[in-house]
Amino acid sequence: MIALRQVTFARAGRPLVVDASVQLHAGWKVGVVGANGCGKSSLFALLGGELHAESGDVELPASWQIARVAQETPALPDSALDFVLDGDAELRRVECELAEAEEKGDGEAIGHLHARYGEIGGYSAKARVAEVLHGLGFTDADFSRPVADFSGGWRVRLNLARALSCRADLLLLDEPTNHLDLDAVLWLEQWLKSTPATLLLISHDRDFLDAVVGQIIAIDQQRLNLTSGGYSDYERAKAARLATQQAAFEAQQREIAHLTRFVERFKAKATKARQAQSRVKMLERMEIVAAAHVDSPFHFSFREPTALPDPLLVIEGASVGYGEREILAKISMTLRPGCRIGLLGRNGAGKSTLIKLLAAAIPQQGGERKEAKALNIGYFAQHQLEQLREDESPLQHLQRLEPLTPEQELRDYLGGFDFRGEMATRAVAPFSGGEKSRLALALLIRTKPNLLLLDEPTNHLDLEMREALTFALQDFEGGMVCVSHDRHLLRTCADELLLVADGKAEPFDGDLDDYASWLAAQRSAEKAPEPDAVAEKAGRLQQRAEAKANRQALLAERRKLTREIEKIDQRLAQCQTAKAALDAQFADPVFYATVDRENSEKLHKDAAKLSDEIDGLELHWLELHEALDALPSPD
Repeated sequence: MIALRQVTFARAGRPLVVDASVQLHAGWKVGVVGANGCGKSSLFALLGGELHAESGDVELPASWQIARVAQETPALPDSALDFVLDGDAELRRVECELAEAEEKGDGEAIGHLHARYGEIGGYSAKARVAEVLHGLGFTDADFSRPVADFSGGWRVRLNLARALSCRADLLLLDEPTNHLDLDAVLWLEQWLKSTPATLLLISHDRDFLDAVVGQIIAIDQQRLNLTSGGYSDYERAKAARLATQQAAFEAQQREIAHLTRFVERFKAKATKARQAQSRVKMLERMEIVAAAHVDSPFHFSFREPTALPDPLLVIEGASVGYGEREILAKISMTLRPGCRIGLLGRNGAGKSTLIKLLAAAIPQQGGERKEAKALNIGYFAQHQLEQLREDESPLQHLQRLEPLTPEQELRDYLGGFDFRGEMATRAVAPFSGGEKSRLALALLIRTKPNLLLLDEPTNHLDLEMREALTFALQDFEGGMVCVSHDRHLLRTCADELLLVADGKAEPFDGDLDDYASWLAAQRSAEKAPEPDAVAEKAGRLQQRAEAKANRQALLAERRKLTREIEKIDQRLAQCQTAKAALDAQFADPVFYATVDRENSEKLHKDAAKLSDEIDGLELHWLELHEALDALPSPD
């Protein structure tokens, strides 16, 4: 059990949580939520021993192993598989000790270490790690690649795989779905639900939280509040509390009016019954959502496009790829004002490539591309963050776009993205990933796009900003194509789903739950052996491992006996040489004439001792040979 008793902790002298008491039981899966900067990551540092409480007591079982995802990954030459295996410190320690014992020929230690290796799952460790790496999107060919070869986002996945693979008692995950696509998120969701470890999870993905956790810790106004249930249950409780305030009620009505207009537009245009039904379910809980986020610091909407030509963009018979490698072929799409398209597909299928094709960020190979004269594309991808000028402030970024717009109007606009006061004039360089994403979105929205192309727009954004973006997208009048691992965003903002698979992009007949089922079927069909075959293979591996361990222990025992026999042979030779020399003296009559009685008795005693030692050595020599002959053949 984890117990915090009247705990206060701070960062840089600023109190984050004051006088908090909470108990978390072993095996619980707990979501940690709260505004940016409220202390979520600091709570993890406190539990991990990296931050000390100002006052109060923090109690964790002394034997617990704690796993966290490292923030940095150096450019190591180690293979991806070895890097992840290195996360299990005990496994690697036992392997090193086993190698040392085998080098020394210590049969007893070898036996004990092989037993411990089996207890901690050492024989199946590589298979477990491979399962995790596959789930996070790595291929078999990636296993042997050096860590240094992977990009930053894939190194984050390696760090996550390492944390998941180390058999921890307490797992602390801070935004694990960042840099993951939807299929990896769905896999991780199932993995976390099945792990026996106690889990504390910081996430801004509401669907992910609802699926995984059974309790929520909310950090609010320097307090820790523990509630049972998932994020939606917490949201309902918060909504009920806020609904008692008149200001909350009035703001709630404004949000509901926006949402109602969106749903009416959706009903008028929807062509798929399942998606319509899914959207109606979302409407049923929209009052709760609006109330729970009424105190959000984010309030913005898309500016009305200068023009809305119809169609905005037409792609016919297009192909696209990189170099000679074709990724997608015969792509035909017509994008109109009001279209809402969500792209689905497995990792590497070409979702981002399709977005880049639509944005003309990569050259089109064949086919036709027809753009409306007034087309204004708003393209958001992670590289947009890299294009921000580190030495400039949010206000300076906007002033470069609109040098004639009054400063106060630009400040008011930035305030809707929570860049207020000094934040609006502070250099971008020290901003967090979430703050940079907000700024990139603010700059994109300001350009009045009539076609939005969004590639994972919610990465690094917290729950409040995601909700504000969802509301803004629902009122957007232009067209939208979106790739996102945030199922809440897709459910509420996408009227149409396209599946990118097998080099094509075709309408997907179903909703996100159907996609999860399709994905599971795809995975099971991919060289997945039957359960009996898996068990049989595991059994064979175990038998081979045990046979190897027995053979190594046997060889070590034979080496040990052989060395002892060699030592006895050497000592016997020494003793027999000495005894023969004394016997020669005793046989010489001159010896008795020249030596006194005392020395003569001493030499006879020495000879007797040598005879006894020779008898003992010869007996031990016979016993060792019998033991050696009794050992089975190592073959």
